Amino acid sequence: MDSSPETHEHHTSTDPLVTRLTAQGVHGVALTWVDNAGLTRVKTVPLARLADAAERGVGMSPVFDIYLIDDSLTSSRHTGGPDGDLRLVPDLDRLTALAAQPGWAWAPVDRFDQRGGRYPGCQRHFARRMADRAAERGLRLRMGFETEWVVTRDGTPAATGPAYGMTRIVELSAYADDLLTALAAQGLEVTQLHPEYAPGQFEVSVAPTDPVGAADEAVLVRETVRAVSLAHGLTPAFGPAVTPGTVGNGRHLHLSLWEGERNLCAGGDGPFGMTGRAESFLAGILTALPALLAVGAPSPASHLRLQPSRWAGPFQCWGLENREAALRFITGAPDDPAAANAEVKCFDPAANPYLVVGSVLAAGLAALDSGAALPEPVAGDPVHQDQPRLPASVPQSLDLFLRSAALREAMGDELFEAFAAVRAAEAELFAAHSPEELAAATRERY
Repeated sequence: MDSSPETHEHHTSTDPLVTRLTAQGVHGVALTWVDNAGLTRVKTVPLARLADAAERGVGMSPVFDIYLIDDSLTSSRHTGGPDGDLRLVPDLDRLTALAAQPGWAWAPVDRFDQRGGRYPGCQRHFARRMADRAAERGLRLRMGFETEWVVTRDGTPAATGPAYGMTRIVELSAYADDLLTALAAQGLEVTQLHPEYAPGQFEVSVAPTDPVGAADEAVLVRETVRAVSLAHGLTPAFGPAVTPGTVGNGRHLHLSLWEGERNLCAGGDGPFGMTGRAESFLAGILTALPALLAVGAPSPASHLRLQPSRWAGPFQCWGLENREAALRFITGAPDDPAAANAEVKCFDPAANPYLVVGSVLAAGLAALDSGAALPEPVAGDPVHQDQPRLPASVPQSLDLFLRSAALREAMGDELFEAFAAVRAAEAELFAAHSPEELAAATRERY
């Protein structure tokens, strides 16, 4: 594990940033990371302390890597207890004034030890390391998340219109307008905002970017949705299952594989036009999906969502534009090769997005040299076909995760074992909960 000093890897000067943010009325900066329970944690500093935070970091205990969703804690072989300290170093290239939170700016952090070396449990470091591995192979990934949530008012859905119905946009027109305005003001390129299937449910998609940037933007999108919702007297629920027995919230990952300016998901002689390298990469993801489910659908509540015939992707199969397949391939228009991409549909908002992009990269890269091929694509609903079901519980997916040598090597023992400890502890925490109790305990925590 590389532990070379890198505290100064973010070279952007703070002086022009502080001047600009001061003119925008910013007084404080929220410095965030996402823990192994999938929760966004924060330390804040006054704007006047931003330069010091960028130079020396802000102190934080490593114990949060083994916190659970309810703020109880477990332990792992490398992480646990009150000892130790880390430095949270903001990435000033991502510093953003928060349009829906006047007076505040935001930046994601990388975590370092006291000597300035990379902290091996840092999920953002992991995502960057996997992107660097791809770059060493002459590849770059473009990734983007779709985020789904349900808005409620006094415990009931805030919109009564039908699924995908214009009525819902009319009912919450000012809310949707404020959300689009805030996201655009923060430099996020929204590709779609629309009502989803469940009552009060919406989805927003942003344009693809590099893997670490995609994870950063997933955090920023969610917190912007939260701020705009609260300003309108609404409560957002990002949990995988809001109401058991109905369609839940997903956070699907879109990805495409590039070599220079060429999209390897198009222009090849493989299935539906993808190149051989793209096919092997996607075959690696498909093969690893049962273990990856522990990362991308990590909560016991995730399995309330992963039900057949709900477009949640509970079967380990792929298909062309098949919204029931866990891995969906989109060819795009013939005159737009940049649009070809794959979508992982079985992931949800309980997941740490940095772990998601890093783990998917690790799985794809592990298969790149094997010449792995995709099986035949599935057409129609897999529930009516002989397709393997993805794990039906956290213990099942966690067992497969723990057996994955590729994911352990990619993450490193410290991150791998801390993550596994949190997953096991949350499975035990909610083991006796009914579906209704589980949904209630998780739907508004993320």
